[in-house]
Amino acid sequence: MTSPILVTGGTGTLGRIVVPLLRDAGRDVRVLSRRAHEPGDGIEYVAGDLLKGEGIELAVSGAETVLHLAGGAKGDDVATGNLVRAASRAGVRHLVYISVIGADRVPLGYFRSKLGAEQAVTGSGLPWTTLRAAQFHDLVLNVLRTMAKLPVVPIPGGLRFQPVDARDVAERLVELTLGRPAGLVSDLAGPQVYGLGDLVRGYLRAQGRRRLLLPVRMPGKPGRAYRNGDNLSLRADVGKRTWEEFLAENLR
Repeated sequence: MTSPILVTGGTGTLGRIVVPLLRDAGRDVRVLSRRAHEPGDGIEYVAGDLLKGEGIELAVSGAETVLHLAGGAKGDDVATGNLVRAASRAGVRHLVYISVIGADRVPLGYFRSKLGAEQAVTGSGLPWTTLRAAQFHDLVLNVLRTMAKLPVVPIPGGLRFQPVDARDVAERLVELTLGRPAGLVSDLAGPQVYGLGDLVRGYLRAQGRRRLLLPVRMPGKPGRAYRNGDNLSLRADVGKRTWEEFLAENLR
């Protein structure tokens, strides 16, 4: 009997894809979630909160592999620190973490928090694997929907994205989770780089809407980082599913 794989964030955008893939591979899964759920189909749930340090000891108990997907706008470094300390005490043999491309280059709080989480993983003393991925199609679509509500849409110059499909990321993560610890692996991004203006215009066309686009300049170090493409990875592994395919699926 194999031990369950603990998945944090197993009910989120990525987790909802990863968990069934792990089950298809014949593995039992334990999900750490903020809310209680009934177990079923080889999946058990443990209620807990990584930021508050609640429920983690129970979640990691008996799990030899941990796939850490949980994340938020801030506090990922603290949450991951709480997780790795509990995982170390429990004797976890493989810790897999999903980070973001540019974590070590973009001077914004979210990226710094992701870098801090990476450092917690590498300093844990546990065998580990970290995958840095680009922004998911889902996130880009949510941003565009919000921007399109404005009568005039500001477009920061030089802001580019390389969005990747969450299904491609999930498949790669499952492969890494079922494999041996590999350290920092190749980045994973989408098959094309888009300027923010191009993404906005494409979304508006698909919706049959019109908006005035206003070019603006993103100031300071974050602006320079984005203009330099520090959030991109042109040598990354490339996902299969394009932004256009995703958009067509979700705007039917």
